Amino acid sequence: MTQISILGCGWLGLPLAKTLIAKGNSVNGSTTSEDKLSILKHFGINPFLVTLSEVEGALESESVSESINDFLAESDILIIDIPPKLRGNQSFPTLLEMTFVKKIKNLIPFIEKSNVSKVLFVSSTSVYGDKNEFITEETIPNPDTESGRQLLLAEAILQNNPDFETTILRFGGLIGEDRQPARHLSGKENLENPDAPVNLIHLNDCIDVILEIINQSKWNEIFNAAAPFHPARETYYCQKAIDLNLPLPKFSSEKSNIKKIISSEKVETILNYKFKLENY
Repeated sequence: MTQISILGCGWLGLPLAKTLIAKGNSVNGSTTSEDKLSILKHFGINPFLVTLSEVEGALESESVSESINDFLAESDILIIDIPPKLRGNQSFPTLLEMTFVKKIKNLIPFIEKSNVSKVLFVSSTSVYGDKNEFITEETIPNPDTESGRQLLLAEAILQNNPDFETTILRFGGLIGEDRQPARHLSGKENLENPDAPVNLIHLNDCIDVILEIINQSKWNEIFNAAAPFHPARETYYCQKAIDLNLPLPKFSSEKSNIKKIISSEKVETILNYKFKLENY
């Protein structure tokens, strides 16, 4: 049995924890909401209330420090799944003071003094920006959003720490039974980039890719993960709207300039993973 800590039991972290437990692992799971502690416990997850400080170099209160230490205790693997939640005007990143990056920096000393030897950081293909090219793990990231910039900096902080091995997992757009972008786009008009290829990954694939990384001990790696089919946005979302009996979105051909395709060839070859296309 492997002891694993999951920092962030949300949309991905909670079902991931349930799957890991079903496969015989023991899981510590964190949440920032006291109301969710009972939910984690109900599913057999060891629940912890963990809030990371946004103030760089700040000393945590004794209770918070104890919570993080207990959360990491005895775990060999830490999975970090806390996406940046930026506030304020993202046009002025200096006002944000890199809050997500500071949270990761403040987490590092707790990892260093724990038993954790392996870290899996859930990131995003947004670190590449919207380049008009075929994206692999060898592509130099060039984020064009503040969340992408902070994710990239957080990746580097973890990768450069010699006290543990870090694998970076960059997911494409996340979808699942309760998360389908077609619902948000339904009925909207003048949408951009009708010919842009979609780069999506289903929740089930997210979980299974993580399991393969752990099972095969693929550490100190970077993986992109998006399903290897890339229909045009207009084609895909209009068909999904039809499937869901929703008003069709309307795209503008005058606003088309993105041709980015995320390659998951490394996941398919190194992990020998096959995506579940039927879920999309």
